[in-house]
Amino acid sequence: MAKAIVFRNEEIDQTLATPALAGKRLLEPLKAFSVENKFPLNILEDKEVSNDAEIHKNEGDLWYCLEGEATFIHGGELVDPVFGKKADGSANENELNAKEISGGEEIVIKKGDWFWIPSGVPHKHSSIGTARLIIIKIPEKK
Repeated sequence: MAKAIVFRNEEIDQTLATPALAGKRLLEPLKAFSVENKFPLNILEDKEVSNDAEIHKNEGDLWYCLEGEATFIHGGELVDPVFGKKADGSANENELNAKEISGGEEIVIKKGDWFWIPSGVPHKHSSIGTARLIIIKIPEKK
């Protein structure tokens, strides 16, 4: 039987009090739970990174900036897109990836900002310093 679970503010505060590491990583307390239960919510830490561009065909991304700032490029067209990869290495036909976006619009989100990216919209993000972001994957209604 499934059970309800709560993530207390104290746990999130403890996570945010840890020093940032260079690169991109998922943070606890949501990371282990998300992986184990395929939970569509995570806390992402980006420190001095530039992520590849992507399109999700069946889900949108809802971002909330907990701290720092992140620069997003959205819209436009992926340059030389390829299918993403599943955990087993096979092609994920529900996601396209590319190194660049042509003709996209830039937006910066800062602490307290929300940013919605619908399914089918090319996007990528980067951070010069440290950004800690909540990402919620929302399936497209069919």
